Amino acid sequence: MIRTLALILSVVFQPLLVPTVVFACVFYLIPEATSVPLQAKSTILYLIALTTLVIPLISVVGMRLTKAIKSIHMQTIEDRVFPFSMVTLFYGLTTYFFYFRMDFDELIGYTLGLITLCILILTIITAFWKISAHTTGLAGLLAIVVVLHMKYNSGGLLYPLIFSILLCGAVMSSRLYLNAHKPAEVAGGFLLGFSICFIGYYIYLFN
Repeated sequence: MIRTLALILSVVFQPLLVPTVVFACVFYLIPEATSVPLQAKSTILYLIALTTLVIPLISVVGMRLTKAIKSIHMQTIEDRVFPFSMVTLFYGLTTYFFYFRMDFDELIGYTLGLITLCILILTIITAFWKISAHTTGLAGLLAIVVVLHMKYNSGGLLYPLIFSILLCGAVMSSRLYLNAHKPAEVAGGFLLGFSICFIGYYIYLFN
């Protein structure tokens, strides 16, 4: 039962979901954080979900079907480097598209850039150490929610902040319970995601 719950948490709250959740929070919980018109927010969110969640996920499934990777869970370093590199490419193109090609709030491109930087560093580290991608992603989400809460002091972020903290703890515990990572790999992922997103978002919002 516990193993099943841990597996569900790992599958549902996977790293590719993070950008969609981040922008859902920014667009709908703190409307003053962005100048994007209300009628355009859902379209932008769909585009972000498509390019950072759906397309990368389909690509990973395709790699498994073509046996480019041995497991969809990417349990070995060898299975992780190629998919992570592809995801980095997708995220980099998405960042370029939103930052340089679309006339939207700079916050969108900046946020995507921070997330892409996390994935790039994660991919480089993954070449020689199996750092936790789950923890990196969720720690980045937590850091962004923390900084947004500090900046706007919004009551609408209180419950998402609490949920993010609990979710981080639950998924970190799940990865350890499933023996997917060693404690140092989980801690390393948390440090990577939280530090980059906290520092980057803090500098952007408070300068």
